[in-house]
Amino acid sequence: MFKAIRKILSHDCGPFWQLVKYGAIGVGATVIQTVVFYILASTCLPCLKADDWAVRLLSLPSAAVADSVRAWRFVIATALAFVAANIPCWILNRLFVFRAGRYFWLLELLFFMAVSGVAMALATGVSAMMINWFGMMTTLAVFVEVFVSFVFNFFIRKFVIFKG
Repeated sequence: MFKAIRKILSHDCGPFWQLVKYGAIGVGATVIQTVVFYILASTCLPCLKADDWAVRLLSLPSAAVADSVRAWRFVIATALAFVAANIPCWILNRLFVFRAGRYFWLLELLFFMAVSGVAMALATGVSAMMINWFGMMTTLAVFVEVFVSFVFNFFIRKFVIFKG
């Protein structure tokens, strides 16, 4: 049993387990990013409307601000939460999912953050436009940002940054 667990945690586990581990680490990073985002969005960068699901479910404070202000605060809070989540994500991906070694570790980290940043910028840009143009709920915008980032990041990390 321990041998099987060791095999799953190794880099030689096969594509299925690689995707499972990537997903688990991604869920952890998403939890970190989401918690940090909502802390910021409900305190120093208020961008939650009164009808937002997070406000209603978690009793978070809301802000009565224009959608354009809310969209920019959403972008800033997302960027800060992104940084907080992606450092442990890189470390865990390097240890358990992808083989390190294609690049020097610092260059690998910079590529990882840059690719993640591009994914986050694209996804956050789409979400911010949906908030600004259509008044989309901030929490729905978070879901859009997470989904787009997940798909984009997996393929770039697997085929460009790490050794598959």
